[in-house]
Amino acid sequence: MTKPDEALPAWCVRLISELNAADERATALAKTLTPGQLNWTPAPGVWSIGQCLEHLYLTNREYLEPISNSLMGAEYAGVQDIKPGWFGRWFIRNYIEPSSKTRRARAPRKIRPGAQVDPSILDRFLASNHKARELVHRARNYDINRIRFRNPFISVVRFTVGTGFEILSKHQRRHLLQAERIRESLEFPASTTSPR
Repeated sequence: MTKPDEALPAWCVRLISELNAADERATALAKTLTPGQLNWTPAPGVWSIGQCLEHLYLTNREYLEPISNSLMGAEYAGVQDIKPGWFGRWFIRNYIEPSSKTRRARAPRKIRPGAQVDPSILDRFLASNHKARELVHRARNYDINRIRFRNPFISVVRFTVGTGFEILSKHQRRHLLQAERIRESLEFPASTTSPR
């Protein structure tokens, strides 16, 4: 985990703290799980804890590279806050934020988890969040409200770097909450139970 530097812009400090919190939640959820528990699902068609983590890992992988590439050659011009445009705000509010009003949509194929997830997923997720924090830190001196990157799923859509960072953070909160609900389920198996 990374300790936020107080000299960093406010958005940078906040995002690093949110990614650190996501790491702590994921570790508390999955570190002691058996492969059976990691892959257990409460119902057909519902993701397991492992699938939630794999989905977040894959999302980081798909977003971080185009965001990083968009910073190459950009001029330095830091900002204090992230200000998504109207489309970014609409997208986050309707598809990303954890809320009872969030619309359910099938995950794009590139970030759809496999049927069975290897226990190494926790380490892979944590490593991808480490890369995310490094990228947040690298972006601290750029105008993340103006620099845009191509959405990895819909190439005609371009989000600002700031919007991309917000998507990653809020998306993690949403799916970690989903995984926590699975772990708290009364039917969640004891460590000796095999996966469904």
